[in-house]
Amino acid sequence: MTGGEFEPYGVTHLVMLAIGLGGVVPVAVLGRRHRDDPVRVSRWFAVALVGCTVPLQVIDHLPGNFDLETSLPIQLCDIAAVAAVVALWTHRLTPVALTYYWGLLLTPQALLTPALASDFPDPKFLAFWAMHILVIWAAVFLTVGLGLRPTWSGLARTAALTAAWMAVMYPVNVALGTNYGFVNAKPSTGSFLDLLGPWPFYLLFEALIVAAVWALMTWPWTRRRPADEPSSMP
Repeated sequence: MTGGEFEPYGVTHLVMLAIGLGGVVPVAVLGRRHRDDPVRVSRWFAVALVGCTVPLQVIDHLPGNFDLETSLPIQLCDIAAVAAVVALWTHRLTPVALTYYWGLLLTPQALLTPALASDFPDPKFLAFWAMHILVIWAAVFLTVGLGLRPTWSGLARTAALTAAWMAVMYPVNVALGTNYGFVNAKPSTGSFLDLLGPWPFYLLFEALIVAAVWALMTWPWTRRRPADEPSSMP
């Protein structure tokens, strides 16, 4: 089952963006309604994320669908999906922080400039959108919904793990002849990275910009906490 050629900001792209954006408020409301007893609904969310993404990932790895350059689950968004499942299940600091920072800054960039070749209903198309949208929803559910507050410690851990991932991806891409994470080169399709200069300077500028935005995303949560709000992430 394959689709035609994906068209940036075509009908299917706009529909998926609308679905992703349309779910933000409902998942935030869902989380706020279950702040007193969050475990059950949060774990159902984790199961739903696994149930929606894993079958599509399996289909993507079947003969005829597998593509070494895109199918390996080693993109940062793939790791973010795993972090989101763990965060939803445990509410622990590090996975919640990863879900928040990766899910609300890096994942939306992927949705705005998706590196897709095939359109709906191709398995790659479905897997891409299901995983990215659910990670964003999980980040909103955990923070805005349940009130698990990001911390400077969580930001530091996220930055360190992101840097480690980039350091690993470079030799992996060299060995496989791939470009996961666009660590070795900018994407062939247009993206924000085109504004940041040639390799490796765009990686440095990207890191600085991301770190600054993550700091801005942390600051509001670290101000004095009202007495009626939940405590920070354990």
